[in-house]
Amino acid sequence: MSNSILHIKGMVCPRCIMAVEDLLNKLNIEYKQVSLGTVHLNNPIDPENEISLNQSLNKMGFEILNDKKTQTIEKIKNAIINNVHHQNDPEKIGRLSELLPEILGQNYTSLSSLFSDIEGYTIEKYFILQKIEKSKELLVYEELSISEIAHKLNYSSSQHLSRQFKNVTGLSPSEFKKTTKKVRLPLSEI
Repeated sequence: MSNSILHIKGMVCPRCIMAVEDLLNKLNIEYKQVSLGTVHLNNPIDPENEISLNQSLNKMGFEILNDKKTQTIEKIKNAIINNVHHQNDPEKIGRLSELLPEILGQNYTSLSSLFSDIEGYTIEKYFILQKIEKSKELLVYEELSISEIAHKLNYSSSQHLSRQFKNVTGLSPSEFKKTTKKVRLPLSEI
């Protein structure tokens, strides 16, 4: 890897960042910054460490992305995950046609087309799946009402959330809350 920036698939949360940082430290690979999906190295990695790093990342469920298209897809996914799961301002959730071009420096139409071609479904569908997964998380905690969850995730109404929730899960939010088997998916599997 002659590049000093690594793109890593599967990093979806702050714990993923900590795990990758720990691994880099164990392998004595110096880095400037680790963020969702990206590692900025101080220097290009040597071939010996490249093999160890690849093997160790794979064991942890991560993968180094070398292809530009898959790197872009991973950046889109990380931006959406960050937008839905790691910020608390409901007004900032959504607006993907503004958010993604700002983060990736490409127009939304080309990003949307690439995403659909590679993933087989739209950016909007992925966004909805992330919002529903966040809804499940909030329902499991049982601290917020469905109306409060709808507001927190920038839905126009609790009915809108309920409709999307039922379309994705087959259950209404109330039914999900009552069930003893609350199935949640890891963000990397959505």
